[in-house]
Amino acid sequence: MEARALRVKNLRNLTDVELEEKTRDLKKELFNLRFQFVAGRVESPAKIKQTRREIARVKTILTEKQKGKAGQKSAIKA
Repeated sequence: MEARALRVKNLRNLTDVELEEKTRDLKKELFNLRFQFVAGRVESPAKIKQTRREIARVKTILTEKQKGKAGQKSAIKA
C-alpha cells in the first residue's frame, strides 16, 4: 500500500505533458503484453492488470490537474 502511495505522489509531481507521455508509454507496454499473452509468451499475466491500473491512475491524476486548473481560472474570473 505504501509503495502505491509513493508512486501516486511521484505521479502528482509530474507535469501534464509528462503524464501524457507516461500514458502513451504505458499503452504501448499494454499492447506488447497483450500481444505476448496471445502468443503464449507473457511471463506474468498479472502484469497486464497492473499496467491497466497504472494507466487509470495516470489518467485520473491528469484529469484532476485539468479540473483544478479550470477551477482556478473560474475563481480568478469571479
